[in-house]
Amino acid sequence: MQDYEILSKHFSVEKVYFRQPKDVLHMIAPIWRSDLSFSWFASGHSFAAVLFSRILGKRSIVVAGGYDVAFEPEIDYGQYTLKWHKRKYADFVLRYADAILAVSEFTKGEVMARFKTEKVEVIYNGIDMDKFRPKGNKENLVITVASGSGNVIRLKGLDAFVKAAGYHPKIQFLVLGLSEADKKSLSSCCPSANVDLRGQVSQEELIGHYQKAKVYCQLSYRESFGFALAEAMACGCVPVVTRRGALPELVGDTGYFVPYADPEATAVAVQKAIGSSDRIGARRRIETRFSLKIREGCLLMKLQRDNYKCNLGSPGKRQSEA
Repeated sequence: MQDYEILSKHFSVEKVYFRQPKDVLHMIAPIWRSDLSFSWFASGHSFAAVLFSRILGKRSIVVAGGYDVAFEPEIDYGQYTLKWHKRKYADFVLRYADAILAVSEFTKGEVMARFKTEKVEVIYNGIDMDKFRPKGNKENLVITVASGSGNVIRLKGLDAFVKAAGYHPKIQFLVLGLSEADKKSLSSCCPSANVDLRGQVSQEELIGHYQKAKVYCQLSYRESFGFALAEAMACGCVPVVTRRGALPELVGDTGYFVPYADPEATAVAVQKAIGSSDRIGARRRIETRFSLKIREGCLLMKLQRDNYKCNLGSPGKRQSEA
């Protein structure tokens, strides 16, 4: 949605919805009317967008978001752990799209592991710094966000998070975004009075929790970027993360690193982060490297630099977004 809003500010953009295979037919006319197709994730819908773009003589850009190029059989995660046709969709997109935009250097590396190409470059995701900002007083609250499906507990390191809470009974730990099944699983294996397990919340509620928390934990097995982490850092949370995926790219020297699945090390790092006097370093890093304005500038620069036919400010030139 952010990219759609960015592109719509500068081009005439036609959005194409893809929910089921027959929706592929609805792509043909918009792509024919456009100069460029822009898709998120190298999957079935972008396979169709890239295929039609090539047939109709149009250009195509695909964003590699993470899951689409991941292969993590240990936790049954990633498109490359799925059936052969799912892998072939991604292979086709990586080979034939005119450009692949990876959301991190880590994700770029995963693209290159699948297909050696010079067409891939990194344009980081962007955070709205006006929306995600510090407000009010911080509390002794440690938060993590874990929305998703599948083995989210192992993927996000939630068992280590709630076990670490046992070392700090006077500090509140909060998990947001859980399904009812994951709530039950975490409650039964790691009961603790200072752990609050909740489901999905509105963005306004989420920002409020970020603004109250002193610490944000991202204890994941892997992360292609770490959107929730970046949002929390923008709100002044000190990060505690694993050295997995793109997390070191986001955090730099503004937080604390722990081994994956190590509750004791996590508890030690949380204690240090709670006592940290630097509440602006993490926000400054997001603002200078991962803001929404930076992503907008990079996307426009990409279109201009590679001499795509889309002309800035020309309402007659269209982009199709799948």
